[in-house]
Amino acid sequence: MKLAVLLGLLFGLAGCATRDPALDPGYTLSEVQDLKGAVCNPIADSPGQAVVLIFVRTDCPISNHYAPELERLKKAYSPQVAFWLVYPDAETTASEITAHLKEYSLTLKPLRDPRHQLVRRAAVKVTPEAAVFAGGVEIYHGRIDDRYVDFGKERPAPTRRDLDLVIQSVLAGRPVPKGRAAAIGCYITD
Repeated sequence: MKLAVLLGLLFGLAGCATRDPALDPGYTLSEVQDLKGAVCNPIADSPGQAVVLIFVRTDCPISNHYAPELERLKKAYSPQVAFWLVYPDAETTASEITAHLKEYSLTLKPLRDPRHQLVRRAAVKVTPEAAVFAGGVEIYHGRIDDRYVDFGKERPAPTRRDLDLVIQSVLAGRPVPKGRAAAIGCYITD
């Protein structure tokens, strides 16, 4: 009897330990919150054909530089696409996020990801970096466009708008363009 209980516990624990949020569209995001503290799963609960998560920080100049482009994308593709700003810095408060949204005229819905559940799910490394989900499955993560070539090297205007191309492909029912260029920005740290 004791052996059966022990084996049951072992197999039960093994099932919990192997659950991978990157592979499970139904994964519960228990620590992701809106600015009022309500738990939110933007991947599962957002209407539209796609969900775009854009990871930003209040103190990242590259993220802040993208505010007009993010608003342009939202205006062009809502309501077919749900857009969310994800703030992964655990120290950033809701009031700081509200001030940031106001300062940069951002109207995308904000989320706090203090335990990096969305960061891990989207496999992002820097801000700003975008992740696109369709049907609960990640189909893209990477840069917004090629404006930043490297740290301190910026083009006057982008020559390729990666995120825009991905959204267009999803809405048209075409395959997402191949290749993902790494985003340039502020590193997401624990």
